[in-house]
Amino acid sequence: MRRFVQICDHPRMAHGLESLVIRHTHRIPSPKGSAGEGAAAARQFDATLASVGFKLSAEALERLSGLSEAAVVHTAKRTLRTVSEMVGDHVRHNSYFIDFPANVPDTEEFWMRCVTKALADDASRGNVLTQLAHGVLDLLTLPTYGRYQHTYEEMLAAQDELIASAGDRVTVLHLGRDLDDELTDLYLALAGSTTPLGDDRLGDLRILAERCALGPQPESIPVRENRAIVNEARLAVGADPLLDTVVDVLRLACAVSGGDVTLQEPTRFRGFPRPVRRKLLAGLDAVVAANPAGLADVPAYREPFKRLGERLHPHEYPQWPCAADVFAVARGEKEARSFDSRFEKLLDASDVLGAVRLLKSAPGKLFRALDLLLRVAADQAERDAVVTAAVETAPEVSGRVVLSVREHFQNRERASDQPRIFVNRRGRGWVVADARPQVPAADRDRLITALDAEMRRRLPAPGRLLLDPDVLDVALPLSGRATAGGLGVLPRGSISAVDGEQLRFFVYWKQAEKRTDYDLSALLLHTDYSTDDWLSYTSLKAVGGKHSGDVTEAPDGASEFINLSLDRVRSTFIVPQVNIYAGEGFEETEESFFGFMVRDGEQKGRPFEPRTVRMTSELRGVGRVALPLVFRREDDGRWRAKWLHLYLRGISSANRVEENQMSVSKVVRALVEREYLTVRYLVGLMSDGGTAVEVWDSETVLDEPVTYIGLERPERLPAGSRVVTLENLRDLIPG
Repeated sequence: MRRFVQICDHPRMAHGLESLVIRHTHRIPSPKGSAGEGAAAARQFDATLASVGFKLSAEALERLSGLSEAAVVHTAKRTLRTVSEMVGDHVRHNSYFIDFPANVPDTEEFWMRCVTKALADDASRGNVLTQLAHGVLDLLTLPTYGRYQHTYEEMLAAQDELIASAGDRVTVLHLGRDLDDELTDLYLALAGSTTPLGDDRLGDLRILAERCALGPQPESIPVRENRAIVNEARLAVGADPLLDTVVDVLRLACAVSGGDVTLQEPTRFRGFPRPVRRKLLAGLDAVVAANPAGLADVPAYREPFKRLGERLHPHEYPQWPCAADVFAVARGEKEARSFDSRFEKLLDASDVLGAVRLLKSAPGKLFRALDLLLRVAADQAERDAVVTAAVETAPEVSGRVVLSVREHFQNRERASDQPRIFVNRRGRGWVVADARPQVPAADRDRLITALDAEMRRRLPAPGRLLLDPDVLDVALPLSGRATAGGLGVLPRGSISAVDGEQLRFFVYWKQAEKRTDYDLSALLLHTDYSTDDWLSYTSLKAVGGKHSGDVTEAPDGASEFINLSLDRVRSTFIVPQVNIYAGEGFEETEESFFGFMVRDGEQKGRPFEPRTVRMTSELRGVGRVALPLVFRREDDGRWRAKWLHLYLRGISSANRVEENQMSVSKVVRALVEREYLTVRYLVGLMSDGGTAVEVWDSETVLDEPVTYIGLERPERLPAGSRVVTLENLRDLIPG
């Protein structure tokens, strides 16, 4: 059941721990090997790296040149495999039309060409004639539709070679320290992150924690999901887990069972060995004995705790009575009113002042309830009490939450008729009308001023601050789940310039078990977000754009491309999307990723050229429609990208750009018009404190450590410098 059209009416551990370090830090762990004459091999390695858009730093090239040729080759093999995967060049990107983007036919012409060939084929003629008699045709029944008609090698032979351009991407690989030191540093950075990590980085943290559980540990692990991963590793080596609350124990049980440590998805608990049961029960007993009020956290997770109790058998361990109380609360045999229920009762009684007093004991909850409290307050005196409580408790709230609330109130200045967008932890987005009453402007401004002052107080003195201006409009990564794994990926809400004349999207997928058909499409929108046109398998050409052709199965992997000449596109917005037409979801395929390339003028080359790739992003969301980013033409005529990282629910099959254009338009409008806190905001606070900000210049002579903030690490920074790039941008968020 595929492609029915009206005939007459068309509208990693895979490559070792070195790979992990390279992916996260863009550093090559200091190569090992005997000394020798490796200069020629090192230069050849550097030249090969250039073909995929990378190069060695001067220090790395010098280090490799002093090693034996065998040592250089060993390092080169591992590194090339890793960077090829990072940029998406580890697979074969074929295109349905062999010389794409040249000679792409009109859609109807292409379909008729497929019909003509089918009628000339004895095996398919009868079926096609029957379908034509009924006026509806299943394109999949045509022998030449949806399946590559040429080999990858034949496609390469039909394409001109890429002519190098100064605009091609060059990502520098720096020389790192010894592998053990690099792994320890990376573990400390991920485990001690002040913001939640994405699923891919949580997986990497698990690998690192298994190796580093008995070594140096972060001073604190503020993110509870990270703590669960670390505790799992500590448990495996016989160390005591780090537990503060009963929910910490629940997360640890989920981790040991291979479940969801975020507690968003239900976990099927395994049968625990007796030593693990004892550790979990002892942990529960200790945290409740130290803080009996912690039992109030149990009702929010009643069902998971009940299932956990069935696995732990607390009745067999009378020496830990406080642990038994946890499961008694979960079963409803013992009362422990949750914090949220007490708060809701006070609101039901219109006791705003009482609610404020209660929430001051839980500053994080107070901050998350500020908007609600200001809206339900009966008079100015109550609103003053809310603002005063926020100011008093701000030092006790995590920097991530302070910044999130600051961003929230910044967007409350918008008109109430603008849509309100929600995005869950899995990246699924949806839009609703904003029916909330406005927060009084004076109270909102007082809060924003207070939060700015708190952030300014927390930011460390950067010393001499050097800045790459391209990083200023990168959104602060307040959650690792607001981005995706890949190369050159920016957090949701970031804005980046698109310099080039040819913009090309691509999607690659490889099905795991059943036939899977992904459709790369692009929705073109007017300034008011209404539809102008689109590119898809039903519209192979539009003004300024061409589609590479429909591929409908991917047992060996498949790619689709869309090429746009930006000077010819008349629309204001370009919205690439990946629709699941049939088969496996994004999290079920063996592999799937999206990316885009930028080329100059008439720069030729294969459909996929790694040197021109600006971004590759894993597709691993739960919806059936992926929206990685949107491109917008600004008033100055330049194009800029705003990063979305969204998934729409879609329908179970046959998702098409024609059918989802309204829902996509609403989501795009909500994200485009939302103001995100960016690096520019934090740099502004630093400069308010008297710090001078200098624009980075490679010719600048530096003789002392500096703080550098940019998209990538430059060469020749003095030892001891603090460097913040995309790979560790979360380090900017104060604790």
